[in-house]
Amino acid sequence: MKPLVSIIMGSTSDLSVMEKAANFLNDLEIPFELNALSAHRTPEQVEVFAKGAYDRGIRVIIAGAGMAAHLPGVIAAMTPLPVIGVPIKASLDGMDSLLAIVQMPPGIPVATVGINGALNAGILATQILATDNEKIFAKTVEYKENLKGKIVKANEELSKIEYKFKV
Repeated sequence: MKPLVSIIMGSTSDLSVMEKAANFLNDLEIPFELNALSAHRTPEQVEVFAKGAYDRGIRVIIAGAGMAAHLPGVIAAMTPLPVIGVPIKASLDGMDSLLAIVQMPPGIPVATVGINGALNAGILATQILATDNEKIFAKTVEYKENLKGKIVKANEELSKIEYKFKV
């Protein structure tokens, strides 16, 4: 089994956020890999990873980082693959990492999800893969349909709650 998605984090302290993407991909049975690389502490390894990702079968990269948050942009600069950035709340309520990831120069895009939004990154990676894979497309559709069911159920439960002035 070869990974289709690579989940990269700046340090293992980011795992509590990034595991949401890993859990989603695992639940949908989409092969992925999980690694820690640092744009600042291991730049040579980041370069080897980014430049070799496509040849290893990777089709989407999810990169999470906090504070200066250069990892997603550095990876995007070195690969033609789609990169999804996950800003991690490490300081300044995560705004520093959000702005560092979302404000990329022309030609080096990084799709960016919300602060600590690794689940959405996993979903977006799946949707990207689904454009060329009917099995993954079907799983994505099923996931979205299940979201609708959760809201319907929530409204049914809310309708049972009694308040004196609720009509």
